Amino acid sequence: MRLMIIGALNGQIGAASQIAIARGAKVAHADDIEAVLRNGGGADIIMIDCNDDIGTLVCSLATERINVPVVACGIGNDAKAAVRAIKAGAQEYITLPPDEEMIAAVLEAVTEDSHAIIHADPKMTAVLELAKKVAVSVASIMVIGGSGTGKELIAHYIHRHSARSKAPFVAVNCAAIPENLLESELFGYEKGAFTGAVSRRIGKFEEAHGGTLLLDEISEMDPRLQAKLLRAIQEREIDRIGGKKPIKVDVRVIATSNRDMQQEVAKGNFREDLYFRINVVTVQLPSLRDRPGDIEPLTQYFVDKYVEANGLDTVVVAPDAMEALKAHDWPGNVRELENTIHRGVLLAANGKLTLEAVQLNGGHSGSGATASTGASPTGSGIAPSSMVGMTVAEVERDLIIDTLDHCLGNRTHSATILGISIRTLRNKLHQYTDQGRAGG
Repeated sequence: MRLMIIGALNGQIGAASQIAIARGAKVAHADDIEAVLRNGGGADIIMIDCNDDIGTLVCSLATERINVPVVACGIGNDAKAAVRAIKAGAQEYITLPPDEEMIAAVLEAVTEDSHAIIHADPKMTAVLELAKKVAVSVASIMVIGGSGTGKELIAHYIHRHSARSKAPFVAVNCAAIPENLLESELFGYEKGAFTGAVSRRIGKFEEAHGGTLLLDEISEMDPRLQAKLLRAIQEREIDRIGGKKPIKVDVRVIATSNRDMQQEVAKGNFREDLYFRINVVTVQLPSLRDRPGDIEPLTQYFVDKYVEANGLDTVVVAPDAMEALKAHDWPGNVRELENTIHRGVLLAANGKLTLEAVQLNGGHSGSGATASTGASPTGSGIAPSSMVGMTVAEVERDLIIDTLDHCLGNRTHSATILGISIRTLRNKLHQYTDQGRAGG
């Protein structure tokens, strides 16, 4: 595990570093947020002083497509500082001076919780057995599955069970990055390579040196860039944009896609030679509707997660709501289930997640259902025409809750998207909770 510490942590940086190193972590230090971003993240966890601008750090990491959990640290038991840090986007809060067992427990919990694979269905058990078996090899692996099935989690699982588990795991979402930026994201660039390149930046290949590079949704990559990627994998070297000589890299590539890759090759959208290079082993992830045994444990996991994240009391899933969840077709797979449960927890009445709170009326139930081709603007299935008859307050409520779904519960990001303050968002959520308890 790689730990990045930002700032001096109120003079406790030495003690915190030594504790982390003793637990097997590789520790690096950055003076400020900009230093972290210039090096492409380069960490599995970031620790930062709670007095620093955590909100800016979290937003900057999201903007730069760096997916790293943030842990805030502060002197003593300052409850207000802890609350501010969590609301700003930190996943955990550690008190200083550092306690050895506390730091070890928090770091372990953050990394494990981020990549937990909750399952009970035999089909998913078989997938994990295959993934664990091929993890010990050096082969490139292709993970195929629908959107929201957990392909990145499987990639993390393979990395953790490989000989490279102590080395970096670096992910790149090929579908989320514009074509003209993806090349520099992968291979990096030298200072002055193009307008705006004010300093050198290493790419994801270099960042993943010695470890694993996940190319998420690789089927979306432009064919021109596919040729450069093929050379990097074959020759085990890359060229920074504006660089004068190649750089040797040692990475294990895991690629994911939600498409039929053989069809993409046949259509000419994906290079056949690159496909064979990265597809030494295929791990096929089943859709959630094909692994019904996972719905109940996943539901309970997400209920517990969002009860804690939103500071609520215990929430119990009503029997009829659980039956409806099991009967639903889940075209959006586990991601859709997570968003549905998050919304349900927020709307739970008297500590019970009811069928009404689950709001599955916009979806499809039954084993023979298929996904709708029409897209609604909200996760609750509200189309513009069906808003007629709703009050402004009701539309506002659905918009706020669906935005929280989209941001996976991050209130800072949600408030930014909605154009309201964190305080306003918090007050609205308290209002909805009170209304739910009152039966509204």
